[in-house]
Amino acid sequence: MKTIGPHRISFTLPYLFVFAFLFYITSCSKDASILTEQEDAVSEDTEEMNDDSSNDDTSNDNSSDTMDIPPTGAVVFNQDFTLDATRSVANYVLPQSDYNLFLEGEGNLKQVSEKAYQYFKDDFDYIIILSVEAVKPPDLFFGRSTLVQNQVQGLGSNTYDNSATYGSEGKLKSIIYMPRTEYIKSGPFLHEIAHSWGNKGIIPTTVGGHWGYASVAGQLGGFDEIEDLGNNTYQGKLNGQNGFGAFANGGNSVIYGDLELYAMGLIGADELEPIQVAVNPEGTQAYGQFTADAIGIYTAQDLINEHGARVPSTADSQKVFKALTIVISTEAISQEKMDEVTSNLDNFSRQAAPDASWGSTKNFWLATKEKATFDFTVTQGNIK
Repeated sequence: MKTIGPHRISFTLPYLFVFAFLFYITSCSKDASILTEQEDAVSEDTEEMNDDSSNDDTSNDNSSDTMDIPPTGAVVFNQDFTLDATRSVANYVLPQSDYNLFLEGEGNLKQVSEKAYQYFKDDFDYIIILSVEAVKPPDLFFGRSTLVQNQVQGLGSNTYDNSATYGSEGKLKSIIYMPRTEYIKSGPFLHEIAHSWGNKGIIPTTVGGHWGYASVAGQLGGFDEIEDLGNNTYQGKLNGQNGFGAFANGGNSVIYGDLELYAMGLIGADELEPIQVAVNPEGTQAYGQFTADAIGIYTAQDLINEHGARVPSTADSQKVFKALTIVISTEAISQEKMDEVTSNLDNFSRQAAPDASWGSTKNFWLATKEKATFDFTVTQGNIK
């Protein structure tokens, strides 16, 4: 195996990009189907250039400061915007034409976020938008993460803040859209969250925004072992099996790789093993096999020398993330659907393993090796 140091590899990531990639989503839960070689378009735009605020129907709605909000239970803010009784899911009823835009990959994120900020304070790191499709539209991505701001240094990206574009006063970090509510459980929910930190250029990749042909073995792809087959050909493996994804690895059945945990601020540089990165890789017809000019090696110190130390440090990084979940639909969703969504959000946010209905599927706490959590609850204090 030919190996070289990081000084031999040059790589540049554009600041803004939208990519479409093939990826594999699998789930070990009983009711999740196995999806192979479908389109996964991951948007890491810091601003949705296609959003058209003229479609925003929220300007004439009354804000909740004129309402008598009960301390518990469901809240009807407006005939088209309600908060469920568990106060973990909002339902926004859209006109059919606006809803269809989301199914075409052109949904107006500002329309949803600005609607939410009429009734809720700027207390949320994430806004999660879910459609209620029984089957993913064939030409649509599984999920899209639209980055709103970045204040973390040392990951290969500049800092920026476009939160005002979406009605936030500086708290909102990302808006995630997925066309099916079931993807909270099966994935790609963990994958889309990972785009908040990676891959922004901390290591070279030919698969923009993902780890590609590198030994990260995480939500954004990569192997944990390679076998040199000779003639500059390599077999990538994951968990002892031939094959891996260059941009994803098995939906919510896979925990975050150590480089992902480092990027998230959950482990220190001293816990990172050297990372193998293929130079000029090309995939072959065999699953997980690829050719490369060489295999580069990046140590934690190499990453710090190139990008600087992560700021905030592990000691000061955020460990609890608050999210507002909004289910969009063309009519009020059923109680059965609401119960399904709230159950999956409860499982995803537990500081414990999910219940038996999730099988071996991982929630955020397990995926981060018990180092971080998500909170989906809307408290009385979060309501204007």
